[in-house]
Amino acid sequence: MKKIGVLIILIISVIPFFSCENDVASEPMLIIKFQFDPNQVRLNNLGQPSSVLAGNAAQSPIFNTISAHYVEMAPNANTQLGQGTILYHAPETTLGGANAIDFAQSKIVGEGATFLKIPLKEVLAGSYEWLRVSLSYQNYQISVRNQGVDYTGTLASFVGFKTYINSFNIGNNIFEINANRAQGYWAFGLNGQPYSSSGQAAAGATTVPNPIASTSPIPAGSCVVTGKFANNLVITGTETNDVTITLSLSINNSFEWHEVNADGKYEPAAGENVVDMGLRGLIPSYVK
Repeated sequence: MKKIGVLIILIISVIPFFSCENDVASEPMLIIKFQFDPNQVRLNNLGQPSSVLAGNAAQSPIFNTISAHYVEMAPNANTQLGQGTILYHAPETTLGGANAIDFAQSKIVGEGATFLKIPLKEVLAGSYEWLRVSLSYQNYQISVRNQGVDYTGTLASFVGFKTYINSFNIGNNIFEINANRAQGYWAFGLNGQPYSSSGQAAAGATTVPNPIASTSPIPAGSCVVTGKFANNLVITGTETNDVTITLSLSINNSFEWHEVNADGKYEPAAGENVVDMGLRGLIPSYVK
């Protein structure tokens, strides 16, 4: 009898824990994921359709991973940056002097993976027309030509306003930085080969589409890409199901360089320099 009594007490004490876990698991969440679309319209800084500049060439890269520094939803086109509902703000650091994104703490994900998951109860109720995402890091495959032969390589592209980078690798190529890098810093490694290089795109050269620039501008040098929901996302505060937001990013000829040999092939050895690595538009959508 004594043993049975002890067993009953143990069972009773465990039940609340199971109940608590089930409550947490069933709590409705806001989930954000990324999608990359090479066929999505290619936009300029003002959110207007744009073609590759004369004298340049471009390609649509094959994305591996991406990271963002900041996510915000805005009720309307007059909502100023920072005055909407901020969903995410990545860690920053002053290790490199000026304040910068801390690359070591950045969350890096692939297409379709969950980038952000927060309880919906933490999201301010309202009707949201626009979404802003400050992109910070891209990693993708590109085609390069050297001495008439085409190769595949991997490019790490840092497009945030400023990033403190300790070290990172592309395959067996290790890049030791331990310093801040401005928007447009990039590093390249040839797949399966011991060749690597790095460089810096010119200030202001990274395209950051913002269709509401006239009413809600973004700071120069930031990478806050802005996109409009087809239908406003309405958060009531009484949701019982998850809300999943997909951020579809245009990678339509998003990697652009200045041509030396006018053949449409990226040839670093010929002195062809990267001029733009910015994403070419954002279309946010949601499923409730």
